[in-house]
Amino acid sequence: MTFPNFTAVCRSTVIAAGLALALPALAAGTYSRVLPEKSSLAFVSQQMGVSVDGTFRKFAATLDFDPTKPEAGKATLDIELASIDAGGPEANDEVKGKNWFDVKQFPTARFVSTSVKPLGNNKYEVRGQMSIKGKTREVAAPFTLKPEGAGAVLEGSFPLKRLDYGVGTGAWGDTSVVADEVQIRFRLAVAGK
Repeated sequence: MTFPNFTAVCRSTVIAAGLALALPALAAGTYSRVLPEKSSLAFVSQQMGVSVDGTFRKFAATLDFDPTKPEAGKATLDIELASIDAGGPEANDEVKGKNWFDVKQFPTARFVSTSVKPLGNNKYEVRGQMSIKGKTREVAAPFTLKPEGAGAVLEGSFPLKRLDYGVGTGAWGDTSVVADEVQIRFRLAVAGK
């Protein structure tokens, strides 16, 4: 009677388990719909050394992403700046004004991807052009892709320099009062066609 090689059996079991875990993400194919009711767009800034959290309640995104061909991925994100929640009515009114987002003249911020590259282990980096208040800069946003139900969640964050876009001018341009760097956090629930 011969016994199978224990190491070979363990290796085969690990490979089979890994494939079983990877198949749901691969089987989903192309993700092309963003589910706004399950998605969020938030930011964290520093005011006098204290973290201030906020969100944008209204945004629209388009997506074409296949995890088996990430380099072909494309995305756009349009943010309705007047939908900002910066912590209260007074703060919201202030950031909608001319010194900040000037939402009457610039109602929307827009991100358009230019490339996506895989980083391994369901991690990716999307690069693209972010336009706010008529100024456009390149940003890079790392994100993870996690299968969830019949779809997936793309989740990530990236830093943005507000003064590059003329956001927070006048007295608010003093970075000892409000830091220049703002951390943008996104969670996009996505589904197939």
